[in-house]
Amino acid sequence: MMRRSPRFPSVAWEKDGAPQESRSPPEPHEVCVVQPLVTDASWLPVYTQEKQSVDFIQAFASSPEKEEGQEMKFLESICSLCRTAKHHGLSQGLDIFCHGYELAEKVKELVEQEPRDQLRTAVRQLAMLAIAELSSVQTVLEGKEKSSLHACCLSVLGLPPAEEMEGLDTSLYFRTLNAMDTMLETMVLSSPASRVSKENLQSIFQVLLAFTSSERPAVLERTVGRIRMLSHLLASYSSLEAAQNEDRHASCREILIPVLGQLLGRLLLLVSSGEEKTSRVALDALFSLFLFTRQQKRTTLSEENAQLPAAWEAETTSLCCSPTARDFAMAFAKYLQPSERTDIVLTIIDTLRELNAKKKPLGSSVMDVVMADPHVWLTDVPKIMSCIYESWEYVTMESGQRSMESLLLLMANQCPGDVVTTLLKIAPRGDSTALALWEVMLSTAQTLEKVLKELFIKLQDRQNRLFYTYQEDTCFVRLALLTCTDLEDEEFSPMYKVLRFLRDPSPAVLSLVLRSLMTLSERAEMARKMEVFMPDMMKVLEDGNTNIKMKSLVVSRNVIGHLKTKASPIAVQLMEKLLPLFAAGFGEVRELSISLFRDLMKTVVRKNKRQMKTKVEMGLLPLIFHMSDQIHSVAKASREALLAAAELLKWKKLKHLLQSHQTWRIAECLLQRDRRRTEEYLNQSLPYLEDAQATLRATAVRFIGLAGQLLKDQREEKLAEICHTLQTLEEDNEPSICSLAAQTTSILSTPRVRQTSRCTLRSLCCWCC
Repeated sequence: MMRRSPRFPSVAWEKDGAPQESRSPPEPHEVCVVQPLVTDASWLPVYTQEKQSVDFIQAFASSPEKEEGQEMKFLESICSLCRTAKHHGLSQGLDIFCHGYELAEKVKELVEQEPRDQLRTAVRQLAMLAIAELSSVQTVLEGKEKSSLHACCLSVLGLPPAEEMEGLDTSLYFRTLNAMDTMLETMVLSSPASRVSKENLQSIFQVLLAFTSSERPAVLERTVGRIRMLSHLLASYSSLEAAQNEDRHASCREILIPVLGQLLGRLLLLVSSGEEKTSRVALDALFSLFLFTRQQKRTTLSEENAQLPAAWEAETTSLCCSPTARDFAMAFAKYLQPSERTDIVLTIIDTLRELNAKKKPLGSSVMDVVMADPHVWLTDVPKIMSCIYESWEYVTMESGQRSMESLLLLMANQCPGDVVTTLLKIAPRGDSTALALWEVMLSTAQTLEKVLKELFIKLQDRQNRLFYTYQEDTCFVRLALLTCTDLEDEEFSPMYKVLRFLRDPSPAVLSLVLRSLMTLSERAEMARKMEVFMPDMMKVLEDGNTNIKMKSLVVSRNVIGHLKTKASPIAVQLMEKLLPLFAAGFGEVRELSISLFRDLMKTVVRKNKRQMKTKVEMGLLPLIFHMSDQIHSVAKASREALLAAAELLKWKKLKHLLQSHQTWRIAECLLQRDRRRTEEYLNQSLPYLEDAQATLRATAVRFIGLAGQLLKDQREEKLAEICHTLQTLEEDNEPSICSLAAQTTSILSTPRVRQTSRCTLRSLCCWCC
């Protein structure tokens, strides 16, 4: 028997001073009145010694109506009958008797009838002891183990916390838990090794694993306590049946736990992210399972290497010194089968999905071990890839997404062929989850080229499809052909003009193509070649959806950034395409378009400067408005773009106002600079009255008030139109805007008085910074 380290002592359930005896004397009760026997059971060899028990079992099982209190005597009778038969070797025919009266089913029914929110009687305790005894009778529980276990676990593990159960008898509570331990232990020890490996351990751990995902700490604590008890049992017995029958010897090396990988995965995750008490119990269970797993290898490995026992002793000592989940994962790796290591990875992915529903992050230590040694842990890429695909849409928390993306990128880099083949095989054409996975794999230079090359090969075969039509797949094949071939600069442009894969693809295809171009354009050499893409990229900026526009802006920014002053002719054309994006509903589109507008000003050369200035003049008012954007990064980008415009236009006053943060004077400065453009500015400001942001609506109202003052006595018809538009804002959701719109309408409707006009103009200039 293996010696246990003092760091992980064997303890009673939850260390709460629970009594250690697994069976307690039956509680006294009145003898019930039984009905006449349905059949004669005197043929049973055990009948002469257990006549009263047999008769009562027959009567209870046959009677449609039960008197109160009969349940416990029925359960006690089963225990007494099975114990006597086993002790005196009188079990012949007992299985027929038990099957005939459906004793296993009736015990399960009694457990299920117990109230879920309280523990008042010993029915659960006696029922589990009865199941334990029945498990020693050949074939009685065959096919019923899992359902009986689940009923008991649901009834006991699922109880409320002990402190919340009113009037709870603490002694009864711990006797009930001990009875469950007895039941589990007996079910393991009462079977031959072949059945242990294939059925009992599988059923027991599968049932317990289902409860390890509970959100209730009390349920989780009880469940891990039971797993710990079984782990101690496995580690402690070198021969599970030595105490029963030496003829049927079963060494630890012959005992298999089919769900070992899942079990270890759950325990490792509980150690890294569970409650302190549960984490401590999980550590204890891991230590025992480690000793058991290593013991399975002892004989074979010891024959090969005589130094291994000393190494194992050092390994054991190391795990006794404040071990972590990471330490255990690394220790287990060398003793597990590849399928068991894969199961741990799959369990981590499944747990990410569960934790997402609970809004809880995953402890990173176990995933870090997997990522650090992919050749050991990622041995079944198709299975892991399928699990990622199935879980992807359910993992929305940022931390969970990062973990999944990192794992996916690692596999795509290590085994691109397996990843591409699996995803093409399992995902329907055009599937949104698959497209999201492709985007991740195309997001880094390290994996992009490998994945594109694999796709290029696979999509040549028409049986493999990424999108709905062959024409869509061809578009992606052309991208791979152009970017994965070492074309010289003079060959690249003519080749694209032939392929033109940015012309009229579907949104799904275009999104993936742009994702690839975003990654490719980060490299200066490739970005300079991609100048030929820019005319089609500008068309995409006009017609694409928000996602596509975002990607197009990033590609354009990368290309322009690497071209620098060589981009001047393109920059002038691109600036006009950016202006409508300043008012986009998505903040990142606004920020990117404004930042790119600023960068384009810096690429202008002398011969294009006049055209550039004209485009910049058109962007001044929107930039002034967006200095009031509720998204700070957009407001900051707008201010920086205005500074760049002041430099280009050599407008010293604007530069001074921006640098001195006199934001409230900038609009007045714009109007005073060229009063001939007042009406143009008014028309440009009207769409902002309907903007979703209250700050921009307020800014537009103030500017209209200023500009309207300059139109008085000149364009009364235009003023009337403006006042009518402003009146619609008097019912705005924001009271401050209602008031401001009414005040502005009143000022513009009042005949001009020269003495106060400048004062009025100043008051309207005072908008919020």
